[in-house]
Amino acid sequence: MSVEIGLWGVAILMGLLALRLPVALALILVSFGGIWAMLGWNPAMGILANTPYSFAARWTMSAVPMFLLMGFVAYHTGLTGGLFDAAKALLARLPGGLAISSIFACSAFAAVSGSSLANSAAMGRIAIPEMVKAGYRPSIAAGCIAAGGTIGALIPPSILMIIYGVIAETSIVQVFLGGISIGLITALSYCIVVLCIAWFRPDIIPPTGAVEPPDLWQSLRQVLPIVLLIILVFGGLFSGMFTATQAGAVGAFGTVALAAAMGRLTRDVIRRSLNETVITTSSLLIIGIGATMFTRFLGISGVSNLIASFVSDSGMSMMLVLLIIICIYLLLGTFMEPFGAMLVTLPIFLPLIDAQGLSLVWFGVLVVKLLEVGMITPPVGMNVFVIKNVASRYVMVTDVFRGVLPFILADLVVVALIVAVPSLVLFLPELVSGAR
Repeated sequence: MSVEIGLWGVAILMGLLALRLPVALALILVSFGGIWAMLGWNPAMGILANTPYSFAARWTMSAVPMFLLMGFVAYHTGLTGGLFDAAKALLARLPGGLAISSIFACSAFAAVSGSSLANSAAMGRIAIPEMVKAGYRPSIAAGCIAAGGTIGALIPPSILMIIYGVIAETSIVQVFLGGISIGLITALSYCIVVLCIAWFRPDIIPPTGAVEPPDLWQSLRQVLPIVLLIILVFGGLFSGMFTATQAGAVGAFGTVALAAAMGRLTRDVIRRSLNETVITTSSLLIIGIGATMFTRFLGISGVSNLIASFVSDSGMSMMLVLLIIICIYLLLGTFMEPFGAMLVTLPIFLPLIDAQGLSLVWFGVLVVKLLEVGMITPPVGMNVFVIKNVASRYVMVTDVFRGVLPFILADLVVVALIVAVPSLVLFLPELVSGAR
């Protein structure tokens, strides 16, 4: 009877999400109703009363608002504005040099923002006008930035990875380290796409730099303070000197101090940064609370064990199971935002992955990569709509979706590499663990 209630709960949850009910509310309603049906009113009320505190009071969760504040202050004060100029000074003379510069600037900004949306918005305002002026087709210029923004969730401090580490009860630092290599491989794959288009379709991307690069040393001096802060934060984190929470605090304090020293920390910047930090943190917390309740509901009902038993008894290979999981995430990415898609599915998939003896660090990086592909796939690719808003003078939504298509193909190749060669993800975590 409990398993039947659990399966009905999963079906009802999918129905509520299809009706566009907010993810957090759908998770909480289904979990509460299911536990009430199985155990009664008092146990259901007890879980509803205790879960918010037990989830939000975890010390690791305090890293989320710290890294968010770091990113919002850096974004609103323009501390990372020189990243594109620095990349352009080094790379603008390559075929498709401006697009390649924007991809590397997105990768560098990712080390501050932790958000693909902020990454896309910041770089879109700076890079798209320059690329269009240099003769790039507007659709490919916008598509390049929309895709480059997804690197923000792969390179630390990724908020998606922090939430995953909390839910999966695995090391956030290890997941961060695994994400670095995949973030860099993703950036490299995007650069290869740009080079190929520049070589074979010069009508879309000019084959050589069409603008004079800025002075290299002046550009490097402009970004040196924020680069040193990034080195301090993540050098301390990966060396074991800081915990994730301490690294977030150091990063937030350092960004605020740096903005104040440069005369950019206005009252409006403080207000907007704090407001966005509180709103984003609150939305993440309530979704996480709903996911924790849903995990308990599935555990009590026995659905998690049922799925694991079904997979083992059916004789399906682990590769087939992974292919199904990949297809599910790619499908969810077409109509759900990443946090909701991740937290709805993890209670179902994590026990299955753990039972097969697969690395939860590797799986976390794979999930984040898949969710970020969803950020640029139609019809609800959120990065695409961000780029449309910041570059509405140059492109329509359909133009941006057309521009991201070659980058989506590159993403699928990277996903295949993650599955085929897990050491691409696990190399750095194992190296750092062995060095300590």
